[in-house]
Amino acid sequence: MTKPGPGTTDGAELAAGSEVDTADRGTRTGETGTDLAVHLDGITKRFPGVVANDDVDLRVERGSVHALLGENGAGKTTLMNVLYGLYEPEAGRVVVDGTERGFGSPQDAIDAGIGMIHQHFMLVDSMTVAENIALGNEPTKWFGMAVDREQIAREIDDLCDRYGFDVDPEATVEDLSVGVQQRVEILKALFRGTDVLILDEPTAVLTPQEVEDLYDVLDELTAQGKTVIFITHKLEEATHAADAITILRDGESVGTVAPERTDREDLAERMVGREVLLEVDADPVTTGKVVLSTRNVAVEDARGVDVVSGIDLDVRAGEIVGIAGVDGNGQAELIEAITGLRTPDAGTIAYEGTDITDWSRRRRIDAGMSYIPEDRHERGLVMPFDLVENSILGSQRSPEFAADGRIDWTAVRDHTDDLIDTYDVRPPDADADASSFSGGNQQKFIVGREFERDPSLVIATYPTRGVDIGSTEFIHDRLLELRREGVAIVLVSSKLDEVQALSDRLAVMYEGEFIDVTDPDAITEEELGLLMAGQQVDETGKGASDAGTVGTNGGESR
Repeated sequence: MTKPGPGTTDGAELAAGSEVDTADRGTRTGETGTDLAVHLDGITKRFPGVVANDDVDLRVERGSVHALLGENGAGKTTLMNVLYGLYEPEAGRVVVDGTERGFGSPQDAIDAGIGMIHQHFMLVDSMTVAENIALGNEPTKWFGMAVDREQIAREIDDLCDRYGFDVDPEATVEDLSVGVQQRVEILKALFRGTDVLILDEPTAVLTPQEVEDLYDVLDELTAQGKTVIFITHKLEEATHAADAITILRDGESVGTVAPERTDREDLAERMVGREVLLEVDADPVTTGKVVLSTRNVAVEDARGVDVVSGIDLDVRAGEIVGIAGVDGNGQAELIEAITGLRTPDAGTIAYEGTDITDWSRRRRIDAGMSYIPEDRHERGLVMPFDLVENSILGSQRSPEFAADGRIDWTAVRDHTDDLIDTYDVRPPDADADASSFSGGNQQKFIVGREFERDPSLVIATYPTRGVDIGSTEFIHDRLLELRREGVAIVLVSSKLDEVQALSDRLAVMYEGEFIDVTDPDAITEEELGLLMAGQQVDETGKGASDAGTVGTNGGESR
């Protein structure tokens, strides 16, 4: 992505380490609409017991990409929900194209040219692309008696041609990849006349290639005069894609900087309020007995086709075995078989020497297997339950919480409060429904619950998905601490730097098989990417080894 310059904003105003001067609110020529597409002036938004936004000022130049960077719970999404009309602020002004606005609903914002794509897409899976794009805004014919599908098709084709999208309007949404579904959401906003597009954590569920494709989309949108605000906690995204970066911390703005005048360390410190260790330091440890062992495990899909084929895997006490691969190559099905969410069609799974192939999920939990699921909404939380109730999912029959067969809610609440405090879940409200928390805070809560079960085996799938840099550092440290305590860990992650830095051994999965097992220190990220694409590293490449059992003879890791 070739990033345009920071527009007409004074470069000195965006110097690294300096905050944009907000003392002259309302006096810049941008307020008249000549420079600024959006100006949020002194926005304050409160919830019971929490000040989500505290006198926040945000200035977004027309035709630019503006990143809103901050930790989970910093107030980023709340601020954008104010702009989108989902929340009304207690104080402050919303100025769009030089005109002060009062949005009472998202429809008011849409009418003013504001569009928002949420982290979890708002599409109807069973409907076509065209039906989703026009839903609620369908043009009609015959005096309103029928939907004008031909006009819808023409407008979608025009939008695809204008912005370089390759999307089939007649495709059913449930058959599309996540990256294409995101483009459908963008098309839906453009179909409604959006000039300012808000993207909430747009890369949270995208593959690395889909992230690059999204950067190209942002380039094309701004080239056509659109303005993009994207919410993120990822430093690389902010510096790569944005023309300006505003950092929020604890509901307050701590400055706006130009990407070329800052670096990851500066941004991380601004986000968290302290120096953050960006590199993982995994000390060597001595491994113990085999905790998890799979032999010739195979899993079939609904068509009877193997999506996992002949997997042999040994994981010892005190080591982290990473599994890398592009989504859809059998990782999810393998993990489901290991954790008891499905029965393998062939092969055996052993835990601490006992065959558990046919064990239930509950029995595996009781035996000491913790699981951080890939989809936190589907398998990690009961969204209408509060955090107290969610804190003991899978442990509700444990003597710690139900000694006489009845749940001791006082003990459960104490446990929940400890999780919230230790894992920095925001807001710290144990009685709030899980659905009311941001994705990152939901993830931190799940990670805390699973880590604190006193496990001997942790299956961690995408443990830092949607989590900010400070919390990622904490989760990495906690994983390494569990490793030092002798816990066996299986780590599945789409973040190549994460899986390489944390793993003692690394298996690469492609089309349902382990095509290579390697020392993560002996392979480059480029070579790992080739393996994930199904290409064997040549003889001069480091780290290539024969595919087969992911096992060791014990001894020292790393």
